[in-house]
Amino acid sequence: MSQAFLVERQGDTERWTLNDPTTRNALSDTMVLGLYEASLRAKQDDTLRIVVLTGAPGAFSAGGSLGHFSSAIGQPLQPGENDPLIALNKGFGDVLHALCELPQLLVCAVDGAAMGGGFGLVCCADHVIATLRSSFATPEVTLGLPPAQIAPFVWMRLGEAAARQCLLQGRIYRAQDAQALGLVDEVVADDALDAALRDRVQALKRAAPGAVASTKRLLQRLRGDVPDLRDEAAIAFASALRGPEAAGGLAAFAKKQPAPWAGTEKK
Repeated sequence: MSQAFLVERQGDTERWTLNDPTTRNALSDTMVLGLYEASLRAKQDDTLRIVVLTGAPGAFSAGGSLGHFSSAIGQPLQPGENDPLIALNKGFGDVLHALCELPQLLVCAVDGAAMGGGFGLVCCADHVIATLRSSFATPEVTLGLPPAQIAPFVWMRLGEAAARQCLLQGRIYRAQDAQALGLVDEVVADDALDAALRDRVQALKRAAPGAVASTKRLLQRLRGDVPDLRDEAAIAFASALRGPEAAGGLAAFAKKQPAPWAGTEKK
């Protein structure tokens, strides 16, 4: 198991940790693969009852890692060239679907920023605990990118009106605002996350594991499967990353300047 993604087992509970503090736990290929493999394994594990997904101290996840995409930013494909970005982006969509299909209870423990892809992971949880200092956003559109893979999961979690508010504006929500939105279930003091998590896990064990798995399947049938837009979303993301908006938006972000399309206020 990679050190960028840690799995710790204690009895019938596993703690999955996104573990790259230097990048605020940005979702690297290694981390995404770890999440996917752990989800597939957990789905077949009848002895596992609860999965806790969290981030190394300082953040939950800053979102997708664009480091290995840097050479593609603003660079259109050559005629007839297959885009490797499509498969890479689709892989994160695979993770989101796998998390939603877990028969176990999935708890997200958030302490810090949950941005972009990190926001998407939170949307897959059955219960979300966040500290007061936590923040949530889907800032992709402010960088010239569509929040492509996470869009269906944000929509399923929050409903269309709130999803539009998040996905089309890129605004930042503090923990209590995210709770009012329906993203977070429980807000605790900054130094109380571990205790609250222990209490919540213990309380969740009142539910029988077989009944939980069956109920999750019924709820999924009731609401319908998450729309499978993985291919379309990956193409949209790859196309945008190679386009001029992403090039301008990401360059401005790196320089801490307004994006080219943001305009300036008239005095």
